[in-house]
Amino acid sequence: MNKLFVFGRTASGDTFTDREKETKKLVSNFKYGVNTFIVSPRRWGKTSLVKNAKEKAESAKLRIVYVDVQRCRSREEFCERFASAVLTQTAGKMDEWLENARTFLSRFSFGVNASPDPMGEMSIKLELSPRDRSMDDLLQLPESIAKKKGIQVVVCIDEFQQIGNYTDSLQFQIELRSIWQHQEHVSYCLFGSRKHMMESLFDDTSKPFYKFGDIIYLQRIPTEYWVKYIVGKFKQEGKDISRKQSEWIVAQVDGNSSYVQQLSWYVFQRTDKKVNEASLHEAFTELVDQCSDFFEAKTEGLTAYQMNYLRAVADGINSGLSAGKTIQRYNLGSSANVATIKKLLLEKDLILEEDKKIFLTDPIMAPWLRRI
Repeated sequence: MNKLFVFGRTASGDTFTDREKETKKLVSNFKYGVNTFIVSPRRWGKTSLVKNAKEKAESAKLRIVYVDVQRCRSREEFCERFASAVLTQTAGKMDEWLENARTFLSRFSFGVNASPDPMGEMSIKLELSPRDRSMDDLLQLPESIAKKKGIQVVVCIDEFQQIGNYTDSLQFQIELRSIWQHQEHVSYCLFGSRKHMMESLFDDTSKPFYKFGDIIYLQRIPTEYWVKYIVGKFKQEGKDISRKQSEWIVAQVDGNSSYVQQLSWYVFQRTDKKVNEASLHEAFTELVDQCSDFFEAKTEGLTAYQMNYLRAVADGINSGLSAGKTIQRYNLGSSANVATIKKLLLEKDLILEEDKKIFLTDPIMAPWLRRI
């Protein structure tokens, strides 16, 4: 299928633009066994970056495992998902990974979940005993398989910040670090969509993952790359969009990778031969409409003070939110209240802090807030 603009899924091939520097660095880290943290706000293309680096780096001697732990709500679920991904993605055939399961997970009972789709992935369901909370065998699995096969393994864990929500989070982090740091044939790439929580895992000297590996802070893709990409995609289909119009698209979504692709698609759908101003604004309205239900759910239950804080940030107040004039103008209560609001909104991933300035995590929330 010839995809034009990709959003809501990982971008690959000619829909993956720029990131040459980050891709080169990540491929190098994969090949030389360097642990890596990737940090950025959501929808900036972390997963696409990892999967593209995986395609470039993987070989017969280097197996790269991808596991998404977003839906894992406990250490047991994490370890089960981890072991299943390692078993199935380091083996070429079902017989091979079943043999590895019997060899290295002999104290666990397990069953096989087969996808009804012939091209779908197989997975393993472990029977974990609540009396035995030691997950060492599961966490050592990639090292055991790597030694047996004479290969190197990289385990890429998406939404890794989820472990911060487990009831025994700190103890589990200690356990992970104590096992992973001694593995000689395995390295890890840890990333997630909640920037604040990811940073809290490795940027705190009191946390087990402090200085665990290299850190890649993902930056926005420069506008000039997006302009070239957008203009090229329109031209490919016999349509015309100007550089200025392409720049407008990027600016409206603050360079957010997923939104650039989505807004470009909405504009493309409204264009016969040449983009006009009406189609740009109609497309942007559709994008905001598309996100409205999500924002309503995310802000449900927030107090008036908290909503007023978000409106202030949406109006471009990125610093000095505890100043008297700002508190009075936006009815924020008091300077102490502003500090409390900031902490809560960071935890809810509604805002992010960069260079001591506050921004909305989702750039489309600003026009939505102004609308309501």
